[in-house]
Amino acid sequence: MKKISWFELVSVVVVTWLSACGITKGASGVSLQWNPNTDPSVVGYNLYYGGTSRNYTNVINLGAATNAVVDDLTEGKTYFFAVTAYDASGDESDYSEETVYIVPGYLVLTPGATPGSTVRIQFPVASGHWYELQSSPDLQTWTTIQKVLGNANNWVEYDPPATSKGPQFFRLILH
Repeated sequence: MKKISWFELVSVVVVTWLSACGITKGASGVSLQWNPNTDPSVVGYNLYYGGTSRNYTNVINLGAATNAVVDDLTEGKTYFFAVTAYDASGDESDYSEETVYIVPGYLVLTPGATPGSTVRIQFPVASGHWYELQSSPDLQTWTTIQKVLGNANNWVEYDPPATSKGPQFFRLILH
């Protein structure tokens, strides 16, 4: 049999809704899609993923499908994905190029080094979405303090200015 060539994942689209507030974890998902392998002996694909680059702890046999939705991913965690093609004998290609995905929806608040200093806010963003970071002194009146366009799947940091000595609450809204 001719060796099956590897191919590249071509798009990652988030299929998750986010309305996170505070430091909470939930479960989200990602939709993956790739170009089919052109080798005529290819009958199916395996999707591999895990929390470390090239160390995949999960595999999903997709049959002939060239897309997949992976649910139950932990918000704020980084996942690494690769695909292989296989033939009718079960011979498998090398891994595709790896796609890295940080699951959005996790808001991290880190206190300042000294009492009275501001907190640092961090949150992951995904391509194709924009985010509003809002603050409130009373959980009723919300003010947008930062807008972020997700041009890449990465973490954003923000150091809000100290505005008052009273309580300050934060929430992150995905659009």
